[in-house]
Amino acid sequence: MDGFGSDFSAGGAGGGKMDTGTIMEQVKVQIAVANAQELLQRMTDKCFKKCIGKPGSTLDNSEQKCIAMCMDRYMDAWNTVSRTYNSRLQRERARM
Repeated sequence: MDGFGSDFSAGGAGGGKMDTGTIMEQVKVQIAVANAQELLQRMTDKCFKKCIGKPGSTLDNSEQKCIAMCMDRYMDAWNTVSRTYNSRLQRERARM
């Protein structure tokens, strides 16, 4: 039993440090994908509710324009919030 614990911690210590950067990059990618999926889902929900009165097989011109404008505004707002949030994070990190 002691031998297993010793082998595990010895192997884990060296290998764990080398894999940390790779694991962190994978986690960052997964978070970015999840954020993009959430953004798309929220934007779709909000713009559909706002622009589509009666769902059908096609969109008329006013619905198409409404959706395009809604998505543009949503993305503009998202980008503004993201930039502001990131700048605040940078200011907070600089204070530390």
